[in-house]
Amino acid sequence: MDIHRDSSTLKDKLIRFASSIGPGIFIIGYIIGTGSVTSMASAGAKYGMSLTWALALSCFFTYIMIVSISRSTIVTGQTLMYSFKLKFGRAITIFVIFSLMLTVTTSIMGVMGIVTDIVREWTKPLTSGGGVHPIISAFFFTALLYYLFWNGTHNFFLKAMAVIVAMMGISFILSMVLVIPSPADIVKGLIPKVPTGGNAHLILAGLVGTTMASVCVVTRSYLVAEKGWTLKDLKVENRDAIVSLTLTFIVSAAIVACAAGTMYPHGITVENAIDMVKTLEPLAGRFATSIFVMGIIAAALSSLFPNYVLGPWLVCDYLNVPRTMNRPIVRIAVLIISLLGFVVPVFGGKPVIIMIASQAVSPVVMPLLIVLLIIQLNGRERENNYKNPLLLNIGLIITLIFSLFMSYTAVLGLMGLLKQM
Repeated sequence: MDIHRDSSTLKDKLIRFASSIGPGIFIIGYIIGTGSVTSMASAGAKYGMSLTWALALSCFFTYIMIVSISRSTIVTGQTLMYSFKLKFGRAITIFVIFSLMLTVTTSIMGVMGIVTDIVREWTKPLTSGGGVHPIISAFFFTALLYYLFWNGTHNFFLKAMAVIVAMMGISFILSMVLVIPSPADIVKGLIPKVPTGGNAHLILAGLVGTTMASVCVVTRSYLVAEKGWTLKDLKVENRDAIVSLTLTFIVSAAIVACAAGTMYPHGITVENAIDMVKTLEPLAGRFATSIFVMGIIAAALSSLFPNYVLGPWLVCDYLNVPRTMNRPIVRIAVLIISLLGFVVPVFGGKPVIIMIASQAVSPVVMPLLIVLLIIQLNGRERENNYKNPLLLNIGLIITLIFSLFMSYTAVLGLMGLLKQM
């Protein structure tokens, strides 16, 4: 037996597998951002593991959406916004783009505000003053991400996201191991039940919205187009989606468990960004807190990075022009978008409730996306006489029903928030 040949073959297989799930890793990093951490931690601190069922369902329905968008891109031969413009007209497509960009801009402001607050709190024992000033850390993170964007290519983006996601996943799972709640509570959390009191509707909608996020699923179209997948690659695409959403559930559940295992037993809720750091340290120790903070920073970078480029991607998609990111106008646009991260560090404010509210808005546009996909996948503009599978159509209909329910829940949550103001 040729040991060197066998090891080389195994290495080649692992490399090919890692390459094939690159789009899925990108999606994980985009979904699990600081907004996701905030929503998950708020849910775990307020209601323990009782909303695990909502997380599981949102991951499953996100899988349905990712598979559907992938097939739409493959069978039409066009990226999502351009195909929408051709089939449904400019007005609907522009409305979808506007809704997505509203979520993106709010997310950038909230994410940077949260991560700079956490860095300041975490570095207080390491500095003679009050920790690293938010403006300084905002400048560092913005400059780092813009540098990666300036010098990067599509493949580089995927590799960078893979590294960041690995750091994030390891950090949150290690934190969970240190403070894991009882198995009985985890099992009970899989039984559907909507809690009462304390912004329950808003937190539930935020938890689902941050996972079943319209901005994240839309990027799937561009990732599939860049990979050049065809109808022959549907199995590879499906495997990529399964790996992506399975890991998303594991890491997200770990975040919920961190808060459920520490804050929930003591009746402590997440009202401010720094609560997640202040509370964990006395309950779980400095080491556990440091690991959790590393996860939050990685989550921030993994969501800010694609948020910076989504706007240019959408515009290029709509105009059906190459998504060339090194053009001067694109670099200027990304720079302007990235500067939104300075809003909270400069002007102040509490970004946690902003983040949860922005995540809760996400399910509102999702029903429209689902309806457009159902029509498109079952229309005539398809390659090779493609016929959408019955199971996928049923899955999309159930996803639409769930999305409408969550839209209703989000409206109730936002109305409750307005009453408190």
